[in-house]
Amino acid sequence: MKLLHIDSSILGEQSASRVLTREIVADWQRRHPDIEVQYRDLAAQELPHLSGAAITGQIDAERERNAQTLADFQGADVLVVGAPTYNFAIPSQLKAWIDRIAVAGKTFRYTASGPQGLAGGKRVIVALARGGVHDPSAPGEFVESYLRHLFGFLGIDTVTFIRAEGLSLSAEHRRASLSAALDAIQTPLAAAA
Repeated sequence: MKLLHIDSSILGEQSASRVLTREIVADWQRRHPDIEVQYRDLAAQELPHLSGAAITGQIDAERERNAQTLADFQGADVLVVGAPTYNFAIPSQLKAWIDRIAVAGKTFRYTASGPQGLAGGKRVIVALARGGVHDPSAPGEFVESYLRHLFGFLGIDTVTFIRAEGLSLSAEHRRASLSAALDAIQTPLAAAA
């Protein structure tokens, strides 16, 4: 079994999503000692924003990087994705990664009856962190709804969110929210194989 661990926060050790992804991955390693883990830090190893030259494969280094990013995604059975909320959305670093994995003919295709995801059979666990508190169905909540839609579009039905919210309300609220999120990692839904 292969697990792809993706971090996208620019906050380093101050990042709540990084704390959560580390613990999620550690929990999977405890439960599955033979699991192969691959790590990608999108803040430290940024993918450039998608360009015409990159998408058409005109630049060798870009073509190779894009192909490797897609291969890493396709080869993973489990994805653990750190998704902090910046200005109501995901970080641009994470969006650049998504632009490399959402590839027509590879991870989805269009059919006469509509789009069809080709990346099914994977499990995704998203460590979602945000300074405020937002109901997943509230107007202005664009992170969870976007990621759930995106992974569903790619054919991935098993997406779990571990949420740390209200992190900017107070130090006490941050501690309590992180503690609750860490406890949620141990639930059968988050830890299921």
